[in-house]
Amino acid sequence: MSQLNLQAHPGASPWARRHTRDVLATWSIEGDPMDAVELAVSELVTNAIKHIQDAPELSSSPESVRLSLRHMRTHVLIEVADSRLNPPVVVADVPWDAEGGRGLSIIGSVCKEWGCYWPLTGGKVVWCEISL
Repeated sequence: MSQLNLQAHPGASPWARRHTRDVLATWSIEGDPMDAVELAVSELVTNAIKHIQDAPELSSSPESVRLSLRHMRTHVLIEVADSRLNPPVVVADVPWDAEGGRGLSIIGSVCKEWGCYWPLTGGKVVWCEISL
């Protein structure tokens, strides 16, 4: 298992992708699964950061996002935790020229399963599984 805490800042997504590549390389995961995991991490981390930045008044201190990667026998489990309680929402009809709104649709297309849960410690965790 690997965990990385990131400050909720747009510059965090490239660090999450780099960390993911490094971890997957140590696990000898490459090719299409590596690309899918990296894409999913990028989308989930970016979504978490965007939602934190959309409601900055909810916290007076800098917030963070926690990325967890777990290598299971048949898949990689990705979890992204943040302090917000709002569930992820899939946007059905995103205009072709929109700058965002496709993240969860992308997640749904590259992963085996995805979902969200609210741990007793607070916040939420959005997770997905990428088949190997």
